[in-house]
Amino acid sequence: MCGFAALFSYHSYAPKIDQSELKLINDRMLRRGPDGEGFWYSDDGRVGLAHRRLAIIDLTATGHQPMALPTQNERYHITYNGEIYNFRALRSDLEAEGFEFVTQSDTEVLLRLYERHGPDMVQLLRGMFALVIWDSQERDLFMARDPFGIKPLYYADDGRTLRIASQVKALLAGGAIDQDPDPAGHAGYFLMGSVPEPYTLYRAIKALPAGHWMRVGSDGDRRIVRYFDPVQKLAEPATDGPKINLRDALLESIKAHFIADVPVGVFLSAGLDSTSIAGLSAECQGGGLQSITLGFDEFKGQAFDEVPLAEAVADLYKMEHQTSRIGSADFDKIYDDLLDSMDQPSIDGVNTYFVAQAAVKKGLKVALSGLGGDELFGGYDTFSRVPDMVNKVRGVPGASLFGKAFRLVTAPWISNFVSPKAAGILEHGGSYGGAYLLRRGLYMPWELGQVMDGDMARAGLRELDPILRLNHLSDGVDEPKRKVAALELTQYMRNQLLRDSDWAGMAHSLEIRMPLVDRMLFEQLSPSVLRPGGQTKQKMAQTPKVSLPDRILNRPKTGFAIPVDRWLEARSGTKERGYRGWAQTVHQAATLGSRF
Repeated sequence: MCGFAALFSYHSYAPKIDQSELKLINDRMLRRGPDGEGFWYSDDGRVGLAHRRLAIIDLTATGHQPMALPTQNERYHITYNGEIYNFRALRSDLEAEGFEFVTQSDTEVLLRLYERHGPDMVQLLRGMFALVIWDSQERDLFMARDPFGIKPLYYADDGRTLRIASQVKALLAGGAIDQDPDPAGHAGYFLMGSVPEPYTLYRAIKALPAGHWMRVGSDGDRRIVRYFDPVQKLAEPATDGPKINLRDALLESIKAHFIADVPVGVFLSAGLDSTSIAGLSAECQGGGLQSITLGFDEFKGQAFDEVPLAEAVADLYKMEHQTSRIGSADFDKIYDDLLDSMDQPSIDGVNTYFVAQAAVKKGLKVALSGLGGDELFGGYDTFSRVPDMVNKVRGVPGASLFGKAFRLVTAPWISNFVSPKAAGILEHGGSYGGAYLLRRGLYMPWELGQVMDGDMARAGLRELDPILRLNHLSDGVDEPKRKVAALELTQYMRNQLLRDSDWAGMAHSLEIRMPLVDRMLFEQLSPSVLRPGGQTKQKMAQTPKVSLPDRILNRPKTGFAIPVDRWLEARSGTKERGYRGWAQTVHQAATLGSRF
């Protein structure tokens, strides 16, 4: 787990890259890789690669980056962030073909794979990654991002020079990027509580979408390819193929995610996802596995307090457990650092920041998270409420037309009595995209003018066309719950949960791994999940040999709540409106000092 950057002056009229700019970009990512830094520059001064290292695999100097192949006059150079869990098997296959290796790192395996397969190498990888490879012979730059978007990759292209980094704030730190706002990024943030890919808050900076690779030539010509799309898998019809053993599939993924040359711990809550992972991990690793639970002073003794059940599970599996309780004073202490570490604005991630902090204090550099279980197995009530809304609204004749008129009349005052979303139920609730926005949205499109500049809001909505966009994302998926899964995987999980895990973990130089967000596991389970008789969270919870306690198995889903509104009230002395108030605070911090 690391941070990386690259500069490529591809246009003939572009000046050579500025090495001081690359240094500034790399320095901004210090906490992504405190174990070392490295730079490489092409002889003609038109390409520069940088890296910040968090040493997890091959802790020796041979694992440093940027790395080059020792053959063919160092044709290929790489800088890379992530972990490839099947790198040893891939290395064995390459060695059988006659390839030789000089390090024990997964980085060298990536270089050899690219030498052997070119861009198709991404199809062979099991892991989380964002990478850049420079080919000095073809004079092109290749970049790729993992299938689900666990690791970030941002780029800016001014028509002469391509700039790439693991963080938006790192690119800005280089000082050469225009900071004009992207209305779609700002509008998207207020709509959903996170900035939707490929947008950022800045018009000049884009995210390489998850499951994509891009290659840019020295003439500026580029090719971008989507190599993996979970929605396509969800759209595949049911088959009578062989039954998948859920326990074996989960164990295989968890074992792969323990590959490291440093200790790996487990985030443990009272939910089925993390407790199942804890039970299976204990089987893989034996007793003494380190686990961490986060608790909040405000919830102590209440139903939301997950500490007692998590501690019982840790005791059951003989873990070396630590509970970290926090309150408003702790939030106040980390407030400035939290906002500085948040690379793109988000209404979530505070809990991950704190539990990552606790893990590092315990001496860990890697921790497993249960993230992804709800999206994979349909754990949210969104999976039932969205289809229910669609079915009910579609049964109302002329609902959309009447609903628009109703929304225009009621929107200014309805929020005084009920949720402002109520104004749009008839207008938008008859489509999956509209119902999903009503369920997951933070602000509704007609409210954006209250929290951002009106002209920017209108421009952002024109660009995003959010309901059409959301409907398009689930096109081709016919089954209701699988349509919702398509939206959850590509929106909430990708733009919110995974991104928050990245920045909040990296704020403390902690690598967070997600065994349930795994391409190979997903491809095994996708034919059966969210279908009658298919795999479920309850079935997952029954896979550990040592059974989870009944009070875990039968516990109603409560969600993971954090008392941010109480903390903000204690900090400012004024009552904030829950996540909406926090969203405005975060957005203000993100844009402070900018030209907008």
